[in-house]
Amino acid sequence: MFELLSYGDAGWGDEILQGLAITVQLAIVTLPVGLCLGFLAAFASMSRLLPLRYLGFGYTTIMRGLPEILTLFVVYNGVGLLMNAVLRWWAPDASPTDFSPFAAGVVALAMVFGAFAGEVLRGAFQSLDLGQVEAGRAVGMNDRQIFLRIQLPQLWRFALPGLGNLWINMLKDTALVSVIALDDLMRMTKVAVGVTKQPFTFYLLACLIYWVMCVLSELVLARLEHRANRGIRRA
Repeated sequence: MFELLSYGDAGWGDEILQGLAITVQLAIVTLPVGLCLGFLAAFASMSRLLPLRYLGFGYTTIMRGLPEILTLFVVYNGVGLLMNAVLRWWAPDASPTDFSPFAAGVVALAMVFGAFAGEVLRGAFQSLDLGQVEAGRAVGMNDRQIFLRIQLPQLWRFALPGLGNLWINMLKDTALVSVIALDDLMRMTKVAVGVTKQPFTFYLLACLIYWVMCVLSELVLARLEHRANRGIRRA
């Protein structure tokens, strides 16, 4: 077992670490994109404009109702077709190009994360005390100042538990991107299994790595929640 996990030509340790690095990069890049989509979805769902409300609810309803792997296939193949169609229109003699698996993974996972995050953030917004907003306006604050100084600090306190769960689910969903040939942790594990014929060893190792990442994430999230609630505890 230790020989299989060693580094160099004799083992698969370096390939597994490279796959782990890509998995972590994918999750870290996806998080801010998904949060931005979540805020946009939440704002659209709470908008006074009826078309925006329909757009926000439509996005969250559709994305939450689709399997993540199906979303990944649609994004990877659909964006690739669109890119080549635009390329043929712009430069008819150009060679076809492929959509990056990493970019497809970021887009697909961010769309799913954003849909669920939108509902979490909408619920957090609706939990805020409207009297504080009126008090902010009474002292001359504009909407931007009210959001940044009053609503946003309290918003994280309500939204962090839900967003934390979404982060952990998204971290595990990165394994799906292996089906579109991204050399992440799961794909490198499958390659190692195919070559060595040792499925138990490598799949057990992958389970351990994902579990450790989730445990570390939970520790960080617990610290963030403690920090977000420190004023409430003192009160």
